[in-house]
Amino acid sequence: MLHPSPDEWTPVNTPTRVEPFPTPQPSYLSAADAPKKQKKWVWLVGAPVLALALAAPGGNGAAAAAEVAQPDIAAPVSTLVVEFSPAKQDITSSQRNAIRSAQQYLDYSAFSRSGLIHQLEYEDFSTADATFAVDSLNVDWNEQAAKSAKQYLEYTSFSRSGLIDQLVYDGFTRAQAEYGANASY
Repeated sequence: MLHPSPDEWTPVNTPTRVEPFPTPQPSYLSAADAPKKQKKWVWLVGAPVLALALAAPGGNGAAAAAEVAQPDIAAPVSTLVVEFSPAKQDITSSQRNAIRSAQQYLDYSAFSRSGLIHQLEYEDFSTADATFAVDSLNVDWNEQAAKSAKQYLEYTSFSRSGLIDQLVYDGFTRAQAEYGANASY
């Protein structure tokens, strides 16, 4: 008889199962072999402190000024001037967060007034808080339209009238869109 019947199986003649791929056994590392744990708090505290230390003026002002790279005077420089105009009344934490978020969006990309309000609403700010935040910032919407027009022209082609229509679709007024198109062509 080649195989014992189930009645004849005993622990001695019970067929054993051979694993084609043996299960890896855990290795036991000594404390010296253990991987080093990095402490996140060191990075969270150390990086900003290092950045502040490098940015802080100190020592010989003339030597520091000599090390600063000279800007290319021929390159046009465009700056976005956005200032917070403090409200006379106390603002809520939601309004303060909406203002901060709106500022971050404007630092990253160009928006129309209505487009920025819609973006804040998408981020779950109430319409009132989003509108308050956008109106609290002194934004040059013409410059935003010009920046948006330049961004469009960097990755696709538009006719002047097509670009104006796109900017109006994005929420800019007709006058702002025309300003943006004129600044880009």
